Amino acid sequence: MGNKLYAESKIELTPVIARHYDLIMNSISFGKYDRFIGQAVKDMDIRPGDRILDLGCGSGKNAALMKEYIGKDGRILGLDLSPVMERQFLAKHKGDERISFIRQRVDIPFDLGQRFDKVVISFVIHGFPQEVREQMIRNAKTHLKPGGKLIILDWSEFSLEQMPGHHRLIFKTVECVYAFDFIERDWKSILKQFGFDAFSEKFYFREYARLLISTKAHPSVNTGR
Repeated sequence: MGNKLYAESKIELTPVIARHYDLIMNSISFGKYDRFIGQAVKDMDIRPGDRILDLGCGSGKNAALMKEYIGKDGRILGLDLSPVMERQFLAKHKGDERISFIRQRVDIPFDLGQRFDKVVISFVIHGFPQEVREQMIRNAKTHLKPGGKLIILDWSEFSLEQMPGHHRLIFKTVECVYAFDFIERDWKSILKQFGFDAFSEKFYFREYARLLISTKAHPSVNTGR
């Protein structure tokens, strides 16, 4: 794919893969993907009335699950760069005025002029270089209300070399070099540097996947970033 923004990333999908992404994920997880995402969204503690920003929202699958918890006054805004994902997202949520979409790069600085109760980044941030990940965290912080929650659903921290051989083979096959770096980093320490605290976490798939929730500190907390 010659026009990829990040040559080594597997987050930037071809149109064919993007069109069938949910089916592919369910296949490579041996049918467990749907149940896993459903449980993870349940664990996000979404409340009626929540305003949620979904960075890298993809096909709208997560939004379809999250909207079951936001009530009639909640809102979900999905951001994604892919026109294929945009079409799928809009088709899934046609007629639901609580759900909207903006085609937007999430890897560069931007400000939508809105503030949210929760920002969700689901299996996106691992697929970029570290400096881009940090920009995504800044974008999330910009769009959160003080006391709002940053919710990252992604790989947890583990040593690739200590994985069982068959798991390691699958991981290396489906993932990119950026993911190999992502799993080695201490994400709680990184998020603290950006002004997030009060961490909670849930683990899935033998603790290889993690839902990490943190809270945006109030303005009186000086974080230096």
